[in-house]
Amino acid sequence: MKNKITLDIEKPCSKKFSDFTKTELGGLCDSCHKQVIDFTGMTSQEIIHYFKNNSKKKTCGQFSKHQLSTTITAEPTPKKPYLFKTLGLMLLSLFSINHVDAQQAKAAKEVTSIQIKTDKTSTQKRKFSVKGTVSDDSGPLPGVSVHLEGTVLGTETDFDGHFSFPEKLKEGDVLIFSFVGMETKKVIIKNEKSASTIEMKINIDMANCNLIGEVSVKKVFSSKKKLWKKTPKK
Repeated sequence: MKNKITLDIEKPCSKKFSDFTKTELGGLCDSCHKQVIDFTGMTSQEIIHYFKNNSKKKTCGQFSKHQLSTTITAEPTPKKPYLFKTLGLMLLSLFSINHVDAQQAKAAKEVTSIQIKTDKTSTQKRKFSVKGTVSDDSGPLPGVSVHLEGTVLGTETDFDGHFSFPEKLKEGDVLIFSFVGMETKKVIIKNEKSASTIEMKINIDMANCNLIGEVSVKKVFSSKKKLWKKTPKK
């Protein structure tokens, strides 16, 4: 598959993504018994990688409007260095190996002495409770899906837009907030004050409308310049 593709949903589904049973990649539609992949939080590289590995099967997915209206381009793979550069680095490493070994031996002793004095509990990431309120421009937003990235753990906001995550989280965890017709939002959890409970205020908007349905993938080809010229007749 080329590194440029365009995506389209010719027949958008009327179902709500928030009503689907949550799965690791999105949600399961109870009507058609198909998994709907949530692409709204994926990068261009991740989207192209998915369709490259699943080109022979039909895919139902949820996309934001801007993902369907633009050409998705993957980042080019870096070129391998020339052979002579690699050989030069190898020769350089041979000349400096004795010096490096001496430095590593000294560093190993220093690290060992530091590790003895370090409190083991200080290196462990402490977990804490997370709760908050989700709203849009008109006020609190009920029914917003809140789930932990990379897992099936999640919850939804109540009538007043409040949520309390069912499991304790740690710094660096990512919560994904999604709602039909709204832009999906990712939030990295931070706890600078080491509190036992943190409260969040999340605002999402309708900048990009999300569409659900069977995905049509089209490859984008670029024309190549001809390397020969036609010889004029005499």
